[in-house]
Amino acid sequence: MSWDTLFLVANYWAIAAWLVLAFAPRGPRILSLLMYAGVFLLCLAYTVLIAGFLSGSIDAGGQGGAMDFTTLAGVMKLFDTPGGATLGWIHYLAFDLFTGMWIARDADQKGVGRIVQFPFLFFTLMAGPVGLFLWLIVRERRARGQGKRAK
Repeated sequence: MSWDTLFLVANYWAIAAWLVLAFAPRGPRILSLLMYAGVFLLCLAYTVLIAGFLSGSIDAGGQGGAMDFTTLAGVMKLFDTPGGATLGWIHYLAFDLFTGMWIARDADQKGVGRIVQFPFLFFTLMAGPVGLFLWLIVRERRARGQGKRAK
């Protein structure tokens, strides 16, 4: 499978999972499906790729060489290859989907409606840490507000 094809498959797989997360009922079966058919498979793909890169059995394409995560230049060199960019992208997809699931479940538990959740999920899909950051701000304010009402 080419790097382009693997990139597209991972992308479409993640988008399908995000659509389910945003619009399907969030019962235990759906959440389990998202965790294992979504996050787990993306993590599996990442694990296979990183193991292959580290062992030398998978070529990242482009200019080879040992992977170096200790310097900016080393990471840039890895991301400058089709395999390295795909590896990094799958990393983002897996963690952003996991984070989106956490936000959705947390929001559901706190009684936050789907329409209110949608912008946080969108920002998490598009720019992971931004969506999480915004949700953490709202979550904290909501928790403080509930604490004051309980007294």
